[in-house]
Amino acid sequence: MHHVDANGASIPALGMGTWTLEGDACASLVADALALGYRHVDTAAAYKNEEAVGEGLRAARVAREDVFVTTKVWWTDLAADDLRRSAEDSLRRLGLDHVDLLLIHWPNPEISLRESIEALNRVRAEGLARHIGVSNFPTALLSEALSLSEAPLVANQVENHPYLDQRKVYDACRSAGMAMVSYCPLYRSGGLFDEPVVRAAAAAHGKTPGQIILRWHVQQNGMVAIPRTTKKERLAENIDVFDFVLSGEEMQQISALRGKAPRICDYAFSPKWDN
Repeated sequence: MHHVDANGASIPALGMGTWTLEGDACASLVADALALGYRHVDTAAAYKNEEAVGEGLRAARVAREDVFVTTKVWWTDLAADDLRRSAEDSLRRLGLDHVDLLLIHWPNPEISLRESIEALNRVRAEGLARHIGVSNFPTALLSEALSLSEAPLVANQVENHPYLDQRKVYDACRSAGMAMVSYCPLYRSGGLFDEPVVRAAAAAHGKTPGQIILRWHVQQNGMVAIPRTTKKERLAENIDVFDFVLSGEEMQQISALRGKAPRICDYAFSPKWDN
């Protein structure tokens, strides 16, 4: 498994996203993923599946230090005491004494970013999280968070796929030595997989369209992808992207799809995006 080095963190470049997965099905898929070689699992307090993720981690019997676990603090819990409580509750639900990465899930303009970042730093200093970062932060907020943080921020997790132009955020992450973690990396079923440039690359490399898109992600320096699936067979497909390389021309053709579709995750509480 390829890793991304980001301000002291070594993050497996392909992880398992768990958004919308629940209960026994979630626990089984996490255990299956680890058996297949995944070493990066992403969850969040808001997903309401941390207990199931923890069950899957235990069932897999992979050494704790070999698995990179990320969770997130919801945007309503960013005041100092609430953030600390959220982190402790997440650890209790996961059955862990620390996570590898704790993220602010979404920014909240009603709560001082200084207060949130200082609380995030305290959680790290006390050992509840090995590394800290943010999610859904556009460049202006990312710059502010970086200036406020004593410890390095190692990642900004954002919606990212070939249909969305995230070059500004990507460049800001790389300038700061951070990883950019792509959620919804495959966009959604249909559409992207049917693009002629994606199908041509799939035929040329003997891979599926999904594998081509995931390769597009992990082939970019400092980019991590966390696809989510409900199918065990898709887990195996998604991780099998490290035995081929897309050409420069193929990368450019896929990147040229930017702007063809709207964001998937855009809510009333979303920040002002860069594009």
